[in-house]
Formats: sequence, structure tokens, C-alpha cells
Amino acid sequence: MGVNTNTWISKEFPLRPSPYDTLLDDETWRFIDISVAFYPEDATSLDHAGQRRVYDDLCKAFDAGRPSGVSVRDYSIPGPAAPIPLREYMPASGKPQACVLYLHGGGFVLGGLDSHDSICAEICDGTGYAVIAVDYRLAPEHLHPAQFDDALAAFRHVAETYDLPVVLSGDSAGGNLAAAVAWATRGEAWAPAGQVLIYPALGAETTKGSFVSHAHAPMLTTEDMIYYDNLRSGGRSPVDDPAFTPLAATEFAGLPPTLVFTAECDPLSGDGPDYCARLTKAGGNAVCFEEKGLVHGYLRARHSVTRARDSFARMVRGIKSLGAGDWPY
Repeated sequence: MGVNTNTWISKEFPLRPSPYDTLLDDETWRFIDISVAFYPEDATSLDHAGQRRVYDDLCKAFDAGRPSGVSVRDYSIPGPAAPIPLREYMPASGKPQACVLYLHGGGFVLGGLDSHDSICAEICDGTGYAVIAVDYRLAPEHLHPAQFDDALAAFRHVAETYDLPVVLSGDSAGGNLAAAVAWATRGEAWAPAGQVLIYPALGAETTKGSFVSHAHAPMLTTEDMIYYDNLRSGGRSPVDDPAFTPLAATEFAGLPPTLVFTAECDPLSGDGPDYCARLTKAGGNAVCFEEKGLVHGYLRARHSVTRARDSFARMVRGIKSLGAGDWPY
């Protein structure tokens, strides 16, 4: 999702509130400081179009470029309401043995194919798999279930067209969509081979747990989460719809092998363990990695923060294992 401005721009809270002054190292603080610097003093009054401009500039600043040899092709497929733009990344080394369907973060309001371009290219290069990024419709112009509908249509297209095992992956809002697609396709012929969810928003109760203990975390606050949910739903968030809230599902059997990566200093950090516990209770394979001393959005810090770099390497190894049908956990 986007960098929060409530804590860091409004000055309502100290610039480095306890306990984050001890939990976060200097590299991570530098990442936070650089990120926050992109937001103007009036950031809290920006409309969604203004937020998108700032977010796009932020993503460009951290863009690492594509590894050499990765080829890219943009194309569109028919969608439920309009064509869905996709971006295909192909590895330099031969025919891929699996595909990754990547769903970007940004609170369902921000981001697109360019915001996560180098992330997808590096996943492609590191796994040797094809990666397909999805430019799903954004809120508030398109309310739920538009984002889910596009993600599901893209998954079914990729699974049928590429005829390869497909690993679902996404960060933040994209992790929510990946989990929702995995739930919707369980038991189908084209079910995913696995899912790797990165600090996903899975819909835990915002009045307890990490939503309280990390309510004012750097980069994302609980208030931000509620704001994005309201934009996505038009102010009427459903309470029992697994396509909106994956943790609202009553049945977790039949879901694919799952890896979840959470950031310790993030209100969403409690969603991952809860989700994995429900999968394992239903007989599935699921592991949650809580990445210590990291914050929401740390994928952008994978080239500047050692902890983020190590976490991204674990993600790439996990995606490669799931695409190959291995479970080394």
C-alpha cells in the first residue's frame, strides 16, 4: 500500500516513536525517511489522483531496472468489464517450467504495471519462471469486486494459456487478491500450484492484535487500512465475503501450499500467522515468515536494506520451490 502520511507528515506523533527507534536499524530508517520525503506537507488532503502521482514517483525512485536478458511483452485479455492489461516477463534461459501471476500492492487504489516492474523482472530472473503482472482496475472508480474479478480472470487466462504450474503472488493489496483467487479456484482443474503472499491484507479485525500494537507503524497505519477498505467498498465493506476478506472464509481445505511473509513493524503482521494457522488446521501446507525489523512496503528496500534483501531472496526461493512442486518447509 502507500506510505502513510498520518504519522509522518501531520506530526501528530513523534518522528521516531518508541518502540520503532530500537526495532528498526539505520538502513530501514533511511528507507523510511527517503519514502516520506516524497509526500508534500498537504499530503493528507490529496485526492486519489494526487496520491497516485506521488506513489508513482516514489516507486520510480526505488526502481532498480530489469536484469539483463529478461524480455518483456505487454498485451491485454478480455475482462469482465474491460480489457485487462498484462505484462509478461520471460527469462533469458530457455522455456520456463512454471508461471508466476503477480498482483501489485497499493491499497487497491495505487500502482500498476510500472510500479512493480523491476520486482517482477527480478522474480523472473531469480526463478527462471515466466511472470505475468496484472493491471487490475483500481478503486474508487471501480468498487469491489472489480479488482477480484480482474485478478480471477487473469489467473484463469494464464493457467489455461501457458499450460504451466502457476504460483500466485502479490504484496499488500495484491496479497489479498492472490489469496482470494486461491480460495475461489480451490478444487478446479486449473488450481494454482502455490501462493506466496507478501505482507498481505487478509482482513483480520482492526480493533485487536497487531492492528492495535502497530496502529501507528511507519509506512502504514491502521487508520490507513480502514481508509483503503472504505475506498474499495464505497464505505460498505462486506463482513462475510472471502473475495474481499480472505480470512472471512469458513472453509480453508483445498488451498494450495502457501508462504506468507510479514513485516514485524506493520499493522498487518497478525494477518499472516492467523491465515497460515487456518490452512494447516484444514490439512494444508502453510508457513509464515515474520521478517524482523522491517516495515510495510519493504520490497522497495530490497537493494538498500540488508534485511529486505535477505527476505526477498527467501521469497524468490519459495516461489521457485512451489513452482517445481517442492515443499522444503
